[in-house]
Amino acid sequence: MSENKITLGKTLRDARIAKGFTLDDLQQTTKIQKRYLIAIEDQNFDELPGDFYVRAFIKQYADMVDLDGGELLKQFDSTLPSTQTQEYVDKVNENNPETRSQQRKVDDRYVKLRRTVPVIGIVIVVLAVLLGIWMAAAHSGSSTKKDNVDSSSVSVSGSSEKKTSSSAKSKSSSKKASSKKVTKTPVFKQLSTTTSGSTWQVKNVADKPKLKLSASSSAWMSVSVGGSTIWQGTLSATTSHSMRIPSSATSVTFNFGNAPATKVKVDGETFHFNSATSTSAASSTSDSTSTDTTSSSTTTSSQVQAVTLEFK
Repeated sequence: MSENKITLGKTLRDARIAKGFTLDDLQQTTKIQKRYLIAIEDQNFDELPGDFYVRAFIKQYADMVDLDGGELLKQFDSTLPSTQTQEYVDKVNENNPETRSQQRKVDDRYVKLRRTVPVIGIVIVVLAVLLGIWMAAAHSGSSTKKDNVDSSSVSVSGSSEKKTSSSAKSKSSSKKASSKKVTKTPVFKQLSTTTSGSTWQVKNVADKPKLKLSASSSAWMSVSVGGSTIWQGTLSATTSHSMRIPSSATSVTFNFGNAPATKVKVDGETFHFNSATSTSAASSTSDSTSTDTTSSSTTTSSQVQAVTLEFK
């Protein structure tokens, strides 16, 4: 071998030993088989798989041991096979990790672009369809709104007629209700009278008649239903008492200790029980030939009274 050939292989071997690499280390890192690495160090380029591999392997070897591969190839260019074909260039690029990495990046971008373009096309189509649907719906909505406006004018006139009719019905109903209300006013009728009280009948009272008892001065009174006292007490000019008579009651009995000062209302209507009793007492006095003692007895009976009111 020439001195140049020995110098190329020796340069690579010395650099490898200086880095502390073994041939096995280089084989694992560069993926170049160990026998080819030995052939490079021994300058046996004929043992490599092809002439285009010589320069590629030498450059990889030199780069791994921190030598300038390109400079080394120029320095020993005359001792290396002259295979500057496109096949050689492609092979060097394929075996160069950086070149392969860049190529993979370009390929990845191309693949991503190919995947993205259909997606973008689909999105554009979907948006166009949605836009068309929206425009059709808007057009349909405007037509419906116009129809609704026309129909609403008819409905308004119809509703006005209905309101007028309902107003007339309401007035008619209120008149009927007021007339019914008039007929529901309690009507009192005297059935009998004595010196100690009287019996009355009342019509047009509620299912549960409401009583309101009051007095112009101090007056004791009691209220009984079915023989049982349901309330008793003394009222003054500043007090009153209201109560409901059970719906099952057919009559109510009042006992008044001071009848002339006592006032009774049934369902809001004043019960004038005093006037009839006083008249009866006066009549009894005029027909009698009694003395002042008899007259005193009549006055007492007018003061204390038992009044029964029957419901019909």
